[in-house]
Amino acid sequence: MSARKSALRYAKGLVFLLPLAFLGVFFVYPLLTLFDISLRPDGALDLSAFARLMTSDYYLNTLLFTVYQALVSTVATLALALPCAYVFARYRFPGRSLLLSLATLPFVLPTVVVALAFSAVLGERGLLNDMLRLLFSLDEAPLQLERTLAIIIIAHVFYNFSVALRIMTGYWSSLGFHAEEAARCLGANELAVWRDIRLPVIRPALLSAGALVFIFCFTSFGVVLILGGVRFSTLEVQIYYQAVSIFNLPLAAALSLVQIVSMLVLLLVYTASQRRLHLPHDERSAHSVRPHTRRERAAIAITVGLMSILLFAPLAALVWRSLFLAGHLDVSGYTSLAEKTRASLLFTTPLEAVFNSLRFALIAASAALSLGTVASIMIKRGDAWTRLVDPLFMLPLATSAVTLGFGFIVALDEPPLDLRSSWAIIPISHALVALPFVIRSVLPSLRVIPPSLGEAACMLGAQEFARLRTIDLPLASRGLVVGATFAFTVSMGEFGASLFVAQRESVTIPVVIYRLFGHPGLASYRQALAMSVILMLVCAGGFLIIERLRGAGVGEF
Repeated sequence: MSARKSALRYAKGLVFLLPLAFLGVFFVYPLLTLFDISLRPDGALDLSAFARLMTSDYYLNTLLFTVYQALVSTVATLALALPCAYVFARYRFPGRSLLLSLATLPFVLPTVVVALAFSAVLGERGLLNDMLRLLFSLDEAPLQLERTLAIIIIAHVFYNFSVALRIMTGYWSSLGFHAEEAARCLGANELAVWRDIRLPVIRPALLSAGALVFIFCFTSFGVVLILGGVRFSTLEVQIYYQAVSIFNLPLAAALSLVQIVSMLVLLLVYTASQRRLHLPHDERSAHSVRPHTRRERAAIAITVGLMSILLFAPLAALVWRSLFLAGHLDVSGYTSLAEKTRASLLFTTPLEAVFNSLRFALIAASAALSLGTVASIMIKRGDAWTRLVDPLFMLPLATSAVTLGFGFIVALDEPPLDLRSSWAIIPISHALVALPFVIRSVLPSLRVIPPSLGEAACMLGAQEFARLRTIDLPLASRGLVVGATFAFTVSMGEFGASLFVAQRESVTIPVVIYRLFGHPGLASYRQALAMSVILMLVCAGGFLIIERLRGAGVGEF
């Protein structure tokens, strides 16, 4: 009997080691390899790549531009989200919950889809320019926003608006509005209420949302690469350019190291702000009121109109441009997806890329769900060792996908891990990116299970694996579905790592969209639009599943 218990304990230990082994082999090892290449390119300590970074005005300007565009994008996002968050926290109105849920949709969309959506509405061939040309009989596009900083900022606001809105709305809703009501009774005007009451109250959520939005804008890749072009280059874009176009691996590795250090500093700022972001209690139903005055109803109407234009106009324009050409129905972008074109430059059809993405997403979701569930069970135990392991599994979120993809191509190129030319490297990279989402979805579902159920099963003689199979996993089924859907959606839209590791026969939808969009010709552009709509619909379906199950309190995102 003791031998059987020892064997079970040994087997349990091996199972718990699987997620750590996966993280060690496919995350820690590639990053250590990057560090080795950047610090010891020829086997001896060599800091010439860092010296070049420090002494070159070009790379210093790249870093400064990365910070600048992220800062401007963050300020613009907070400026728009702050008054909208107040309206959502303060007032009850028809469609409020639906609009708040739909506002999250842009954030789950792949960056290539966001870039194509803004090209469809604001680009030279976009709907807005077409309308202005027709209205004023113009030959040239009056709005020249493509390849400008303005369109990058607008796309970043579109992408991150829901993050700031949700954080501030949730925090504001948990607080009372008694202080501002008292201030009004004492004669304070609206400006004084904002300056002396509302802004000090919302400051913790404002700082937390600002830190998170800044992180996302700092590591933006697809939006800058597609909408900005060669004129605008961030650290992410430079890592890709140095590694793929010039093949200057030491310099790319040095840039990656700067990127990782910057991200760790930003995450420390974010986690510090999160620790101050504690909600006192939940009294949402008591604080939100119906609008009574004309000014309150106007504020709601302006908020709904602003969000509709900002969040849904680009997506609607994307669908419209994929279906209509010069005012006439044209589905050639969809019907030509099965044709091989020279535009992709990858000797595959766009339709084959769709099947590749679905296949890789299923594999990545299965792997991430299995490993994430095991990791969640391990973390749930709550001892000192597992409390150290929990942040470790979140590290892939602190590392850009571009850096991960670069780490793969320089580390996984020798036996027994010679995966650089294998299709398996794509679902592996996707599973790594999706793993934190699975853990943050499954872990809360496991934690709310009453311990008494497991204790009762133990008294009845049930072994640990039997308790997991018959009690914990069935009760955590909502979290498992959310985690699997998160992983599938993340895999379908992953762009940064895939652009590094995708081979000719294993390209995914985002990679083909990028190739088609960068290739001249109307046929390529329409194919890119069609594939973007397909990818948007798949991600939107996954988002609706997640949002429906999150309504039951599942997940920590």
